[in-house]
Amino acid sequence: MQARQLPLHRGWCWLSEGLHLWRRNPALMTFLAFGYLLTLVVVSIFPLIGQPIASLLMPVLSLGVLNGCRAIDEGRKVGPDILFSGFRSNVAALIAIGGIYLIASLLVLALTMAADGGTLLKAMGGGKLDPEAVQEPGFTFALLLAVALSTPVMMAYWFAPLLAGWWKLPAPKAMFFSFFACLRNWRPFLAYSIALMLFGAILPGIVIGVVGLAVPVLATVLTFLVPLVLVPTLFASFYINARDVFGIPGAVVHSAPLIVDDNDARD
Repeated sequence: MQARQLPLHRGWCWLSEGLHLWRRNPALMTFLAFGYLLTLVVVSIFPLIGQPIASLLMPVLSLGVLNGCRAIDEGRKVGPDILFSGFRSNVAALIAIGGIYLIASLLVLALTMAADGGTLLKAMGGGKLDPEAVQEPGFTFALLLAVALSTPVMMAYWFAPLLAGWWKLPAPKAMFFSFFACLRNWRPFLAYSIALMLFGAILPGIVIGVVGLAVPVLATVLTFLVPLVLVPTLFASFYINARDVFGIPGAVVHSAPLIVDDNDARD
């Protein structure tokens, strides 16, 4: 197992290749994406314990989605139960990853309290915000601080479920490798982020807005239909970038050519 360093243009391809993967089995891919989200929402409903349990289950369900994407990619026929296949692979490490991610996220929110007195924390908890408090400079600084601090947390989590599930790594080691894999591939991830903004938000918004001026009813239909394609495509793109960076255990790698730094070559 080695984290490959990919060129910038691969980030542009992840979303389009995710769309191609969705088109190969739209029913299963759509079920995996919305089944993942619905399961977490249902678990989160329970008072007090719902949110923590949902956080612990996130890596387990994420692995199930990745297993489903892998099955589609390899042309294997699987059923909807593959969403819960993560419960059969290194569950202790997956739950530990969820726990570490939860604690780190709570620490980030706690640190933002020093900037805005807890306004952002209240907003994240579903509380009603005071419009005047939102306009305060402290709230803006808290948002920027939250983004800056949560980025390395997300980097450590990004590949961790598949590293724990497919390569059987313990939670700390999986998150360590995930962080440095993201850091090493910041260029394609930057291109990926731009592609998500353009094709996942800006362009669909423009299209729906223009259609709404001509045919409002059609715009309403598109508002419901577009997420049915975009959300599964987004989940499929997670698998594509994981396949590119780490490959598939025991299989021929489909990713772009490995880019090696001069420093790595000397090593």
